[in-house]
Amino acid sequence: MTHSRHLPRRRVGAAAAMALAIAATALVGTHMVPANAEVTPAAATAGCGKTPALTSGTHTLSSGGTQRSYILRIPRDYDRNHPYRLIFGIHWLGGNAGDVANGGTVEPYYGLQTLANESAIFVAPQGLNTAMGTGWPNTGGQDVAFLDAITQAVEADLCVDTSQLYALGFSYGGGMSYALACARASVFRAVAIYDGGLISECNGGSDPIAYMQVHGVGDNVLPLSSARTMRDRFVQNNGCTSASPPETSSGSGTHVGYTYSGCSTGHPVAWYTFDGGHTPVPTDRNGTKWLPGETWKFFSQFGSTTPTGSPSATGPTSPQSPSGTPPTTTPPTTTPPASGACRIGYSVSAWNSGLTANITITNTGTNAISGWTLAFALPSGQSITSGWNATYTGSSGSVTARNVSYNGDIGAGGSTTIGFQATHTGNTDKPSSFTLNGAACTVA
Repeated sequence: MTHSRHLPRRRVGAAAAMALAIAATALVGTHMVPANAEVTPAAATAGCGKTPALTSGTHTLSSGGTQRSYILRIPRDYDRNHPYRLIFGIHWLGGNAGDVANGGTVEPYYGLQTLANESAIFVAPQGLNTAMGTGWPNTGGQDVAFLDAITQAVEADLCVDTSQLYALGFSYGGGMSYALACARASVFRAVAIYDGGLISECNGGSDPIAYMQVHGVGDNVLPLSSARTMRDRFVQNNGCTSASPPETSSGSGTHVGYTYSGCSTGHPVAWYTFDGGHTPVPTDRNGTKWLPGETWKFFSQFGSTTPTGSPSATGPTSPQSPSGTPPTTTPPTTTPPASGACRIGYSVSAWNSGLTANITITNTGTNAISGWTLAFALPSGQSITSGWNATYTGSSGSVTARNVSYNGDIGAGGSTTIGFQATHTGNTDKPSSFTLNGAACTVA
């Protein structure tokens, strides 16, 4: 099956000689500000409504006359009538699809599988064997064509929202994500590039795409200077205002994020630097592994019917505009649910001194909710550092989360999912109680 959406806007150019030591990406982490996400109706794929033949696990297909493989992860309670995000997690030089899909060096799919909370389909493609190890030389566009083939196979069998395709990767995987930004800006909604470089070609490279880049200031494998050059290509493509964004310093033990201003609607550029070297898991001095939460926040700000706006958070690392002015919000008009007419699902993934939490709010009443405020008390020692799909007030103790522009309405029997990243001092328990618009909720 072929979708015209997958046809490139231009013919793929001839291969450039690939040298691993050249140009680097930047592993960027930002605290996002509202980003004018464009309104795009979901386009149902041929797989919508079908009983799928594909299952979670390893699959093979032929691309360019070569048998190639990928690992697929489908949500546990997959709904064949619901269009899902499709997210590619691309491995590094010498890595493999299993390293990304199953965890180890990184959490599964760079930590995004947990944060998605069964709301996305994930793919980990397997690179080609090269003289330097398994990777993504993309000679003549062969690896872009391979990801095209995976996309078409998945969309033909599963229900995918064609306006919600994403890619991220570290090192060589970052280089491949950059190649997709260059060659498939009309297919992918956004990319995130961790410590990558211009090592998988850049065919095309003149169209806008939502773009996130992260790089360690001490990276001695792929240079920070080349990462800046890669970033600046999409600053220009996206019509952003040119700037010299702040960067963290060696020895600071911190990361610094910057979101460019003036970008075309739906095409933000986020740039992060961190105190560290060539790693997919940058960690601040306080032990916070901040990158998965920032990437999920960047990706999840885009929705099929999302009005202007994006997730935001408050607390020690609340989102800031480039001028340092916090974004303003208008308190929503709320419809209180009947007492006990809400249910909370809470899941947490913890490590060392950090954690991420996903909260699913379900309206179990018979009336729709228009505008909501969720109040809860964090256990002692927990402090929110960033959040998504809600505006948070308070970072420890008593916290409130208010809907953002695109998820304020919860119909009877409907639900919405929000989340946050936090630090902790050993207690990773969930809050003891939740109230929605002043009414107590049951906790699943």
